[in-house]
Amino acid sequence: MFNTNEYFDGKVKSIAFNTATLPATVGVMAPGDYVFNTAEKEAMTVVSGSLNITLPGKEQHCYQAGETFEVAANSSFDVNVNEETAYLCIYG
Repeated sequence: MFNTNEYFDGKVKSIAFNTATLPATVGVMAPGDYVFNTAEKEAMTVVSGSLNITLPGKEQHCYQAGETFEVAANSSFDVNVNEETAYLCIYG
């Protein structure tokens, strides 16, 4: 039904589930700096808080609650979190 994931010594936690058509995770991040790697294309929406994101070849951008960014498959991106933040990530 649901799978739970924990990363970076418990500072990032998520619950994985399937939408009607695609897999997704909903999770929370504690303040810190993280690097995430992707296998599939991802669309990440900030639910509350904010995320400072550096995508490959781009300058850092701050995404606020309600904003979405996309990450290409087979890449990585840097995340700087200044406040506890919730997110929704849809894969594929």
